[in-house]
Amino acid sequence: MKKYLYIVLLLLASALCAHAETILLRTGARVKGEIVFQNEEVVIVRDAEGKRFQYLRSDVEKVLADDPAEVAAEVSEKEQELLTPKKASILLELAGGAAVQPQEYAGGTFSIDLLVGSHHIGNRHLFVGGGLGYHGLFLNGEKLNFLPIQAAIRMPFTETKHAPVFGLGLGYGIALSKDFLGGIYASADFGYRCQINPKTAIAVVAYTQFQQAKIPVIQYVDGLPFEGKTGRNLVCAGVKLAFYF
Repeated sequence: MKKYLYIVLLLLASALCAHAETILLRTGARVKGEIVFQNEEVVIVRDAEGKRFQYLRSDVEKVLADDPAEVAAEVSEKEQELLTPKKASILLELAGGAAVQPQEYAGGTFSIDLLVGSHHIGNRHLFVGGGLGYHGLFLNGEKLNFLPIQAAIRMPFTETKHAPVFGLGLGYGIALSKDFLGGIYASADFGYRCQINPKTAIAVVAYTQFQQAKIPVIQYVDGLPFEGKTGRNLVCAGVKLAFYF
C-alpha cells in the first residue's frame, strides 16, 4: 500500500513540476506548452497533446512563466500590435535591372518606390497600399523617366519569420518629359521575406515591370520627314530590395 502511495505522490510531484510556459515569437504568434529542451540555438516545446515543436532561439522573443497575469499582459500587448490595421506602414523599394523595348532596343533601369498602407490585415502581415516612385530607363542612348502612381499588394505565403512573398502593382506611369508620354504601369514580383519584428521586415525579390509609353519618331512621307509619337511597350526585369517599417 505504501508503495502505491509513493508512486502516486511521485506522479503528482512530477505533474506539479511540469508547468506550461507561453512562448512569444518575433512574428507575434504565441505557443503554449512545456519546454523540454533549450539552449542558445533552439527551443523545443511539448504541447498538451504530447507533440513537440522546435523553434530557433532567434525566432523567440520571450519565454513567459505560467503566471496568468503576466501571460495575459504580454499576449494582450502582442495581439494589440498585430491587430492594428489602421496604423500606417511604409514600404520602401529599391530596384535595378535590365530594360527592353521588344524587338528594338535593350538597356538598363533603376527605380525607387515609396508606398504607404497597412502592414497588418487581420492576423496576417499583408501589405495593402499605394504610393508613387521614380523609374529611370536607359534605351538606345536615351533616358526615359517616369513617375508611377500605383496601388500595390505584398503577401507572404506563411506567417513565419522566413517566408516566400508575392506582390502586384498597378497604376499609371507619368512621363517626366515633354518629349514622350506615359501610360499604364504594372509590376509583379516574387522572392524571400524576413520578418524582423511585428512591425518591421525586409525582402529580396525578383521582379518584372511593364510600362506603356508614346515615344517620338521621325516618319518619312514622300521623302519628307515628319515627327510624331508612336506607342511602345517597355519591359523591365531585375532584383528589388524592400524595407517594411
